[in-house]
Amino acid sequence: MTTDPTGTARPVAVVRRLAHRCADLSARRPWLPDAALGAGLTAFDVLTLLARHPAPGAAGTVLWGAQTVPLLWRRHRPVAVLAAMTAAFVLFTATDPVPGKTPGPYLLVLGVYAAARYAPATRSAPATALALATAVATDLLCGRALPAHLGSVEPISATTYAVFLTTAWFLGRGRRRIGAQAGRLRLLNARLRAERETNARQAVLTERARIARDLHDVVAHHISAIALQARATGEALAEERAAPGDGRPGVERIARTADTALVEMRRILGLLAPVDGTDDLAPEPSLADLHRLASVLEAAGCRVTAAVDDDLGAPGALPAAARLSAYRIAREALTNALKHAGPTWVRIEVRRSGDTLTLLVENGPAPSGHRPVPGSGRGLLGIRERVAAFDGTLHAGPRDGGGWRLSAALPLRSEPEPPPDLPSGDLDPAAGAMT
Repeated sequence: MTTDPTGTARPVAVVRRLAHRCADLSARRPWLPDAALGAGLTAFDVLTLLARHPAPGAAGTVLWGAQTVPLLWRRHRPVAVLAAMTAAFVLFTATDPVPGKTPGPYLLVLGVYAAARYAPATRSAPATALALATAVATDLLCGRALPAHLGSVEPISATTYAVFLTTAWFLGRGRRRIGAQAGRLRLLNARLRAERETNARQAVLTERARIARDLHDVVAHHISAIALQARATGEALAEERAAPGDGRPGVERIARTADTALVEMRRILGLLAPVDGTDDLAPEPSLADLHRLASVLEAAGCRVTAAVDDDLGAPGALPAAARLSAYRIAREALTNALKHAGPTWVRIEVRRSGDTLTLLVENGPAPSGHRPVPGSGRGLLGIRERVAAFDGTLHAGPRDGGGWRLSAALPLRSEPEPPPDLPSGDLDPAAGAMT
């Protein structure tokens, strides 16, 4: 005898998809479950009350419904909801002509669970104890309390009150702890994703910087030597007063071509410089792109405040080297803040004062329990190298009150002028042939 494995798999899959959809809907609109719970319980309890004989009056019906309607606000005002349900229970019990025929005390279980689930224990525990004492005192004053005995499940016995309300509080408290742990795990996952992306970009940065250094060391040395030798030869020919038509014009063209090659090589080095990782077609990020760095930190739980002069992000506002270096210094400082301090406040400030560009990046202390991500120490070293390249100043260290503070000042220099246009017949370094 064979069985069809899809016979039970299909219903299970349908139920699973339905559960996922309900969970997604509840996450997007958390008020829907509260509204459904409050409306459903209110309708059921009112119908149950009206079916009783004798039926209560309008005031009794309103008081009865008032015990479940507050559940609509159980997530936002859990202690107030429990207080409202307790007050409605007291008023209904005091005016109910038929004692012991309604499950009123058990509705307080929902209020106690909501208080323990959505409020801290320092507030929910006293509120639960007060609700328990109020319910028992109400029955005692109304003469409806029954003596507790072994096996008693009477809804108005003090023992039953204590057992049910205490159990509801512990269940709500446990659910609150589970929810808090899940929230911490979600935050940790977001931080790990952000740090993983940062580490990947840092690896690209390191490799591109290595390539740029190798290219500069190997090629720039030879091109510089060519330019120096060509100039020396030209000066020697000029001193000898060579006749027209000698090799002096060609030597001069060699020197100018070498100068042009140096400028082009610097542009290639700029292309090799790392970008923000979001657009490989934008080899020169500017200070206007700092909002992308801020969004990465905000996704990891940081509170970022940025103050950048409006004109600094405009094209041509800063020399290219200063613009790129300022962006990379800010990025490295923000990365270090995320690694070592975690989800805390971060402030970045970029200002221009005369011929000096100043950067300030500071962050607050790490939250309790945060584990800093181990670093290699190359980040701060790279910042020092970039600042030293401009003959600038750098100050980095702990700030008063905890956290870290980094400030850098970069003197601004004008861009070197490109070499003059080559005359007709000269070597075009871009084309690599005679024109």
